[in-house]
Amino acid sequence: MKLQPIAVIFKLTLFCSATISASIVTPSALSLLPGVSAFTAQAAEQKTKRVPALREKVYSQLARAQKLADDGDVKAGLEALDSIQDRASSMNSYEIAMMHNFYGFIYYNENDLPKAIAAFEKVVAEEGIPETLRLSTTFSLAQLAMANSDYNKVITFLDQWDAINTKDKPESYYVLRAQTYYQLKDYQQGLNYITQAITLSDSEGKVPKENWLVLQRAMYYSLNQSDKVVKVLERMVKLYNKPEYWVQLAGMYGETGQEKQQLAIIEAAYQQGFLTSKSDLRQLAQVYLYNGLAYKAAIVMSKAIEAGIAEQTAKNYAFVAEAMIQAKEDAQSIKYFVKAAQLSSSGNYDQRLAQVYVNTEQYEEAADSARKALDKGNLDFESNAFVALGMAQFNLQNFDASILAFEQAEKHKKSQRLAQQWIKYVKREKVHAETLRTALL
Repeated sequence: MKLQPIAVIFKLTLFCSATISASIVTPSALSLLPGVSAFTAQAAEQKTKRVPALREKVYSQLARAQKLADDGDVKAGLEALDSIQDRASSMNSYEIAMMHNFYGFIYYNENDLPKAIAAFEKVVAEEGIPETLRLSTTFSLAQLAMANSDYNKVITFLDQWDAINTKDKPESYYVLRAQTYYQLKDYQQGLNYITQAITLSDSEGKVPKENWLVLQRAMYYSLNQSDKVVKVLERMVKLYNKPEYWVQLAGMYGETGQEKQQLAIIEAAYQQGFLTSKSDLRQLAQVYLYNGLAYKAAIVMSKAIEAGIAEQTAKNYAFVAEAMIQAKEDAQSIKYFVKAAQLSSSGNYDQRLAQVYVNTEQYEEAADSARKALDKGNLDFESNAFVALGMAQFNLQNFDASILAFEQAEKHKKSQRLAQQWIKYVKREKVHAETLRTALL
């Protein structure tokens, strides 16, 4: 059964918002803060590469600038850095890099991403810095570019990182690549990378992060690979057991023609109390209806209305009524058709009510409802109201009124043949009744 796709899945921009924000962390290069020895990292790096010394005097000046910013006086902190920059000619390459590093950190904390990025680019532009700093700062630049929605630049920074990285790539690398290609709508590339991240996590016996599976699901859907979407959602239901994933899985089972699985999963979600919104409950009712469980559909929808989850509208009451009709519960449908008719300016529900009254042999009520329908007007099938009125009048022994109603129905092509048959029948019954009455006199 193809129902309206699950909202969560199909508003794909929402899919990745949490994923992206979760990946942005304070750049690791910024660990060189006051109170943390800048010389420790330098000393370790100098075993493989000659790095200029970061003099204590310069470091203390940088630390002072940072402290001013940390204490809330960002302007003073930046002014302190500006005064240091004025003496940059006397500083070595590593000291200049550290100065820009502190600029970047302050701008980052102020959420001025363009300036933060520009500052950190100056850090990696300096030759005389530890390779670990160059590596971590380059990766941080990629993260900041993502936060700044500059996706082409993310790829550029990651390519630069690739060029200098000599170790195994972490999961975060694949995830960041995946997020970037998703934003660029290169879903196949993005899917390749997020799948690598998930595979790596699986190989280490870890549970993949939830937002990774959210992203993978979104890209499978964007590539119209519905069966793969189902597989991801099946895993998400098992791992995280969140209501929205149960609902989404039910919707995708419907999308892929797996109606029995759809019924099973959405009913299980309902039993767990996961279906609380009007859209979820309506979807459940529709699934019940499609699977021939009309009475269950009616009960679910009626309870949703009574609980104030679904609105008291003519459309909702009519849904319950029609479901009751399908369940062969005509008598129970009446009160819902009555409410639907009261809330509608057209006579369509009064017409349906008239038909039900005829079926339940409540002919006075049927005639009244048919007349109300005709009085309100705006009927989709006016002929049906005349037919119901004619049948009601016939059963009330009002033969002339019945014939008049069927003559009106006869004017409509849809009911012409039926009306003609009824006119003949009513006329015969009228004659028969009159003959019988005469005989009894």
